[in-house]
Amino acid sequence: MPQIFSVPRLLINRLRDVMAGDMEADTRLQKVVTLIAGTMIADVCSIYKRTETDELELVATEGLALSAVHQTRMALDEGLVGQIALSGEPLSIQDAPRHPAFSYRPETGEDPYHAFLGVPILRGGRVIGVLTVQNRTERLYEEDEVDSLQTIAMVLAEVVAADAPTQPSAPDPRESRSVTLRGRILGEGLGLGPARLHDPIVSPARYFTEDPDAEALRLRRALRQLQASIDRMLTSDVSAIFGEPREVLEAYKMLASDPVWAARLEETVRSGLSAEAAVDRSRREHRNKLDNAADPYLRERMHDLEDLDNRLLRVLSGGDAAGTADGGGEGGEVLIARRLGPAELLEYRNSGLAAIILEEVAPSSHAAIVARTLGIPTLGGVTGASAAVSPGDQVIVDAEEGTLHVRPDQDLLDAYATRSLMRTERQAAFQALRDQPSRTRDGEEISLMLNAGLALDLETMDKTGADGIGLFRTEFQFLVSDTLPKMDSQIGLYRQILDYAGNRPVHFRTLDLGGDKILPNANRGDEENPALGWRSIRFALDRPGLFRRQLRALVRACEGGPLSVMFPMVTKAEEFLEAKALLMKEVEWSVAHGFTPPCEIRTGAMLEAPALAFALAEIADEADFISVGTNDLMQFFHAADRMVPAVSERYDFVSRPAMRFLDMIQSECRKYDLPVSVCGEIASHPLEALCLIALGYRSLSMPAAGIGPVKRMLRSVDLSVFVPEFRAALSGRSPDFRNEVLSIAALQKIALKDS
Repeated sequence: MPQIFSVPRLLINRLRDVMAGDMEADTRLQKVVTLIAGTMIADVCSIYKRTETDELELVATEGLALSAVHQTRMALDEGLVGQIALSGEPLSIQDAPRHPAFSYRPETGEDPYHAFLGVPILRGGRVIGVLTVQNRTERLYEEDEVDSLQTIAMVLAEVVAADAPTQPSAPDPRESRSVTLRGRILGEGLGLGPARLHDPIVSPARYFTEDPDAEALRLRRALRQLQASIDRMLTSDVSAIFGEPREVLEAYKMLASDPVWAARLEETVRSGLSAEAAVDRSRREHRNKLDNAADPYLRERMHDLEDLDNRLLRVLSGGDAAGTADGGGEGGEVLIARRLGPAELLEYRNSGLAAIILEEVAPSSHAAIVARTLGIPTLGGVTGASAAVSPGDQVIVDAEEGTLHVRPDQDLLDAYATRSLMRTERQAAFQALRDQPSRTRDGEEISLMLNAGLALDLETMDKTGADGIGLFRTEFQFLVSDTLPKMDSQIGLYRQILDYAGNRPVHFRTLDLGGDKILPNANRGDEENPALGWRSIRFALDRPGLFRRQLRALVRACEGGPLSVMFPMVTKAEEFLEAKALLMKEVEWSVAHGFTPPCEIRTGAMLEAPALAFALAEIADEADFISVGTNDLMQFFHAADRMVPAVSERYDFVSRPAMRFLDMIQSECRKYDLPVSVCGEIASHPLEALCLIALGYRSLSMPAAGIGPVKRMLRSVDLSVFVPEFRAALSGRSPDFRNEVLSIAALQKIALKDS
């Protein structure tokens, strides 16, 4: 029986011939628009390219005036083409000139055309151009025509992006010279190894298939392999890390088994594209929707779909779905990704990764916290990393200085080797201090506690010699699940933490949700400044059912042992008193139902809003301790959003205003006999920790990597000598307080650095 060619299949076959030709990029684009116009029976077909100045330039047309090519330009928000570029969505209009967004350009000669269809050209999740067709008659384009044009736009992406003649069969045209990129340090350390791209690259040469039937069979086999890999995840130990997020993986499995997704992929393959091209098209669409989604829940779902696309591409390329095979070469590989969720990152934990590079991540994101827990050097916000690196490129990740060196020269490699050796010796020295007391030379005992949020963190307690857990973030178990964790799941996680800690103290921070950490279907809409919005204790008190459920789980997990709970971002006394009252109600409930209550209950408030510093007298009789959360406190104190690089590092923690404010807080707590600790990233830096203990703080909680350096500093300082000079500097007026403190520390030979 003869093969019947549909319009999309015929178009794809002809397009393949054009793409395989040896010609200039402009010539290729002109042939493409002529081909599309002829095959789709369109009077006009045009391609607009997004320029570096964010304009849309007409670069090829069939049907409009050729003199307008490279002459007609529109702003990104101008006309129907601009509307498509901004939204990233297709647009079909029956009578374009009557549309309110229509922008008439007389030089193009488009007067007689009415029907209009345009689709975005996407590359790397970004709109880089627009492909349009037009007809004289008034009509709406059919769904299959929209679908065909989107497929063509995907194939064209590499050609449109090129500034020079492009050969589809040529290797990825990445530069061979050394490149240095900057990022933000998420997890300190040094890493060297070949690059591994988490987001697979589909070569333009792999866009087409000669045998759609065989390709469809290959796609179905890959889908089965993907589903089998997720089944293995369900039976693996990944779930133990968060307590029991089985619901997450079950929901993920449902997405991977979605027949609509599979049918759409196969339909694209039947048109003449390869399985990789079909999945790549799906990924581009999901990525664009993710980038444009404001709702956090929708963003998470789009991220899950994009991750499935990536997993399927890895299967098609002959790898495993997770892409977590052992790294090659000494020291493992350097993982490079646009973005990673915490569960994805955890799948790499046994892969021997040398380092991680993330293009899109904040220092306080879940992925960043997991990376620090895993002890893997990590940089975030490294714009353009995926574009600058090819798989297998040698890279150095300097997560001490915040730089990524791609294809480093020999001098850089020699410098890395020297620093790596020094770091190994330094880590050995820290390990030797593990069982030594955290005591200053003049006998002051300082408690060094651990910030944690995963069961995985428990291992670092013994490795670092931490005195306990000063902050356990309980929200992780909620954030990785599409449904609320069951009561037994919450109790199990909290009990696991308490059992491992033994006699060491554990301070559970209740749910710190809201802002940028929203539960599914719990969002109240966009907030202009989420950090100052409906979050933390405000969120918990407005959701008493959810809050009491967690408090009940904490009470029951103790089984007669001690319980220490602290409430996040308390701003006024009433919030603390209301939260404590709910906790005591859960204690009463447990007793009434035959459960053994905690033998001791300690409740504390996290001082993260400056207002609470002036309300300590009102909670002094009810609170058992105060924990100063420096991450939020300092951003509110300086009015500088810590998520915005332009201002987050503008204000130094070691400054007179910050030190005087923290001194006031410590004095107020001492006045009311309130034990006070500091919990935050800043406590893990030796100089900042030195300033804190000079102010009188005797308990610091920090990430695991900070305990060794801070303990070494403590054991080198004589506070009876340092504090008077520090106080004198604090009351002075010299313009550079940090350097003044550093000079004092250097004269007293306090161990702040490795040298």
